[in-house]
Amino acid sequence: MGAGHHHGGHSHAHGQPRLGRAFAWGIGLNLAFVAVEATYGVLANSLALLADAGHNLSDVLGLALACGASVLARRGPTSRHTYGLKSASILAALFNALLLLVAVGGIGWEAIQRFGEPAPVGSTTVMTVAGVGILLNTGTALLFWKDRKSDLNVRGAFLHMAADAGVSLGVVLAGALIGWTGWAWLDPVVTLVIAALILVSTWGLLRESLALVLDAVPAGVDLLAVRELLERETRARDVHDLHVWGMSTTEAALTAHLVLPHGTVDDQRLAHLRNQLHNAFGIEHVTLQVETGELSGRCAVSSNCTPDASAAPTHAHA
Repeated sequence: MGAGHHHGGHSHAHGQPRLGRAFAWGIGLNLAFVAVEATYGVLANSLALLADAGHNLSDVLGLALACGASVLARRGPTSRHTYGLKSASILAALFNALLLLVAVGGIGWEAIQRFGEPAPVGSTTVMTVAGVGILLNTGTALLFWKDRKSDLNVRGAFLHMAADAGVSLGVVLAGALIGWTGWAWLDPVVTLVIAALILVSTWGLLRESLALVLDAVPAGVDLLAVRELLERETRARDVHDLHVWGMSTTEAALTAHLVLPHGTVDDQRLAHLRNQLHNAFGIEHVTLQVETGELSGRCAVSSNCTPDASAAPTHAHA
């Protein structure tokens, strides 16, 4: 059977220059703020400010990872990396989540130690610096607003910045309470709340990125619905050895074996099938193997896969 080729995702490709500028602005502004926040955290003797500075530094590293992965994902295929380096975006999302977990551990440990030795805190300085952080982090998060739902890598960057804005708001409130009550122990309490918020916002990113690393079916793809679509559009007697996995944080791939009594699928039906898989599930690359005879044997990776020796592969890339 002839091969058909179609490549989707052009809108995402056109959005790359915008994302590149967003990453550049985010990294530059947050790196400058980290220096300011850490300096005033030392001057004000505020662990909450220092904790937030450490978290913001991890966000700068996370943004750099996400930006680098976005660049690598656009590289074309080679003889060694036949899909290109698209999966770099998945690794960046996973490393971002792990980086945040390390930051949470360090922040929590320092807060617990501070409970034993509470120290005076310059509440006015804390409120001022954290107030600037609210504006900066909110502005940076908005840079990634448009692409946050279509790209897990970008969503990681967005969640970092949105969480930081909330954390900075918490620091402002803590500074106000400390100034009003004089209770220095509120500083480590707020720090632990910050750590908890970071952990909650990171958990979903960690779970989804780890699933993609392990070739799980991407979130939003209903495998049963995919099978039903393949059976309906190709009039297959059976669909087996069906696999869907994430090639990147924005693209998925599919392979399947189709048992067709008539032994063929015309090009027009293949093109229609590719479009449906792309529009309904975001599946960009499709490879189908057509089988015409009685099945025998068993595939190692699928309990219901029993390939026929006379099977003819059909490749349709969407």
